[in-house]
Amino acid sequence: MTSLPTKEIRTLECKQRAVRAVRFNPDGNYCMTCGSDKSLKLWNPHNGLLLKTYVGHGYDVLDARSSVDNAQLCSCGADKQIVLWDVATGQILRKYRGHAGKVNCVCFNEESTVIFSGSIDASVYVWDCRARKMEPIQIMNEAKDSVSSIQVSDTEILTGSVDKYIRRYDIRNGKMVADCIGQPVTSVNFTKDGQCTLVSSLDGRLRLLDKDTGELLGEYSGHSNTQYVIDNCLNEKDTHVISGSEDGKIYFWDLIEGSVTTTDKVGTGAVHSVSFHPLEACMISASEDKVHIWREPSHEPDG
Repeated sequence: MTSLPTKEIRTLECKQRAVRAVRFNPDGNYCMTCGSDKSLKLWNPHNGLLLKTYVGHGYDVLDARSSVDNAQLCSCGADKQIVLWDVATGQILRKYRGHAGKVNCVCFNEESTVIFSGSIDASVYVWDCRARKMEPIQIMNEAKDSVSSIQVSDTEILTGSVDKYIRRYDIRNGKMVADCIGQPVTSVNFTKDGQCTLVSSLDGRLRLLDKDTGELLGEYSGHSNTQYVIDNCLNEKDTHVISGSEDGKIYFWDLIEGSVTTTDKVGTGAVHSVSFHPLEACMISASEDKVHIWREPSHEPDG
């Protein structure tokens, strides 16, 4: 029986005005919160400790990721910029400019040597963190509307766009495959086994697609998502699909059966960002100006 994180063990008062996104780092020991006060904060969510605040964006910070070695962070924002940070010193290592509008999403490649950024200008830019040049090394402009979400595996780039398509770029052979969802796409994810993609859209549905054939394997509904970008994710074992919701709850569905197994009530405001620990039954969510940390019901806090 899979244990789900339905017990709230801690609330972080982020003091960043609205928290636009919350993200675990690759090993799940830390998390980043993106603020509408232009700040990026690094936390230990397991003890509630604020570790560092990063200031340098001109407007809201909209997304952030940690490098695989935890030495660097990348973030993007409404100021059209992507910023590469040194975690320890808080210094800005690079500022990448080129997008014509706000940058919605950002992602490292597996080695954390390349940053991918998706923008309201309907393009994905690729930036080499090691190069001296500050220009993008590639621009992917197949989307016809805002790029809302981006994920990267070892061989593929997955993007979701408001133009109702998800696109998968194979890094090895340069091919692009597009699947029409029929509704504006707000969030995309790979399953852990890399065989499927999980897609959220503004008709209040999540869809599980076979990555190679595009076949619809599962559909999940019951939550509310018709206005905002709402994150989805999968739990650490790929047994459950998880999504925030505009009704102030977090929804869990059985991946195979497609039924809602449980919900976490957070508050009245939309739960727009969720992130799952890579190895444990632990989840973080963002709603309004707070971040909530969730564990399985049997979890006892340390100390």
